[in-house]
Amino acid sequence: MGDPPSPRVSCPDTFARAWAKAVSGTSYLPMTQAQLEELLQRLTVRLAAALRAEPFDPRVGHQVGAELVAAHIASAEGLGRTVEVVQLRLLRDLGLVGDDISDRLARLLATITTGYARALRDRTLDEQESIRRAAMVARAQAERALRDSESRFRHQATHDPLTDLPNRTLFTERLATAIAAPGRGSARVGVCFLDLDRFKVVNDSLGHQLGDALLVQVAQRLSRAVGEHLVARLGGDEFVVLVERTDGTDDVVKVAEAALAAVAEPALVEGHELTVTASAGIVERPVAGTTPGELMRAADSTLHWAKAAGGARWALFDPARHRTELARYALSAAIPAALDRGEFFLDYQPLTSLRDGTVVGVEALVRWRHPELGVLGPDSFIGLAEETGLIVRLGGWVLAEACREAESWAAGGGPAPFVSVNLAVRQVHRPGLVQEVRGLLAQTGLPPQRLQLEITESTMMSTGGEDPVRALRMLNDLGVRIAIDDFGTGYSNLVYLRDLPVTELKVAGEFVTRLRSPQVDPASRNDEQILASLVSLAHALDLTVTAEGVETADQADLLRAIGCDAGQGWHFGKPAPAARILEQIR
Repeated sequence: MGDPPSPRVSCPDTFARAWAKAVSGTSYLPMTQAQLEELLQRLTVRLAAALRAEPFDPRVGHQVGAELVAAHIASAEGLGRTVEVVQLRLLRDLGLVGDDISDRLARLLATITTGYARALRDRTLDEQESIRRAAMVARAQAERALRDSESRFRHQATHDPLTDLPNRTLFTERLATAIAAPGRGSARVGVCFLDLDRFKVVNDSLGHQLGDALLVQVAQRLSRAVGEHLVARLGGDEFVVLVERTDGTDDVVKVAEAALAAVAEPALVEGHELTVTASAGIVERPVAGTTPGELMRAADSTLHWAKAAGGARWALFDPARHRTELARYALSAAIPAALDRGEFFLDYQPLTSLRDGTVVGVEALVRWRHPELGVLGPDSFIGLAEETGLIVRLGGWVLAEACREAESWAAGGGPAPFVSVNLAVRQVHRPGLVQEVRGLLAQTGLPPQRLQLEITESTMMSTGGEDPVRALRMLNDLGVRIAIDDFGTGYSNLVYLRDLPVTELKVAGEFVTRLRSPQVDPASRNDEQILASLVSLAHALDLTVTAEGVETADQADLLRAIGCDAGQGWHFGKPAPAARILEQIR
């Protein structure tokens, strides 16, 4: 090699500024322009020192290339501009000369490029490894989160999130195990199904948050009260206790009484002192021949019995009562199809004038020709229809059929009787009642004065609001008769009738039953005087009076003597088809 380069006046800062300007914008640089120039000036000094050093060691270039990458000057364009500016300006700006200076520079540029490439490769590998490790960590975290989530889904699939009690799923599994466990054919099992009384009032008045807090307290009390027995929350304010391996009904009754007593203790919830009660349905039976579903349905039915009896008590499952209710349910469910098939029909019972014995009207009484049970009277199904709301459709059919049949009774030439039809509470409250009646009268041609609508005294008093009364007034204005049925069984107060569109009172049969000759029963004089007062007051209000349940001639004579207008009962005729009633009329 020749002589070392001759020193000249060096300007590393000038070259560094040129270098910085060349690489600016080629990569994202997390530093200011001054910081970049300071870095490159330091590298410039190292390059100049390497070119002057004896012996010459080009490996300095490796370090310079690596530092460029470390400073994020890490793009192909950044490397290209670095090589270009070093090759064109480094020797000139630093005043470096010598016989082999160009050769040294070439070899130094080669090592800068090599160092740059190695550092960039290592950084890429490090980043890939970091990404791989991050992916592994993320995957591990995701798998752990999935396991935790699955575990929570399993604190949630079997337990109630509010009270932490077992839920319906876990309770059903435990009940099924208790029933199906091997060798337990002679064992017995009990279920106590509880529901808080009027819990909706707590939620509506104090809010659901306080209601939830109360449920948590109830759950804790039940768990303490029933000891080792499984307590579960089925939802809402419903709880259930499983009593395994019972020796009889008394075991479950004791559990139920302990549970009800625990619930009834005053509770302080968020500053409110609350006292609630619960009702319970108890089922206890051998495990043989039963299923979890049957047990829970029986317990649910029994709970409703306790509720219907006033609540704050337990009821014991009664198979006979349960069968009766199932039969009632089946009967109510069959009403719509029976209407479609035409299984209902009407009988009529005469309302007879006590003055001259003529038939002034007839009451329509619905019957059901059941394909399996035979002919059923209204007592068998009217209550069911009212409970389920089917009374609106059934009552509508009775009204339409009675109007249709009654229209033809005027063909005999004499005065035709009116037809009296009972209206249920739901029918009276129905908004379209007036339009329905007006349409039926127009369709059948029945004169309005030949239709009487009977409404029980309790129904009249429970109409509530102006709309039902307004509807009755509109019907009365059309000429339709309005009668109060079973009068005397409710409020027994004639004063409220002054403002109602009523034309007739039908006195309940209870007042008539005890009417006998004073020689036979002196006590009947009191009933006679009561009836006489009712008749006198009704006439003062310009109302006619019909007595129901007249079964003897003596009763008819007494009613005639006190001024009663008409009578209805077996003495005057039993309910019969329209054709037979027509014979009596004519």
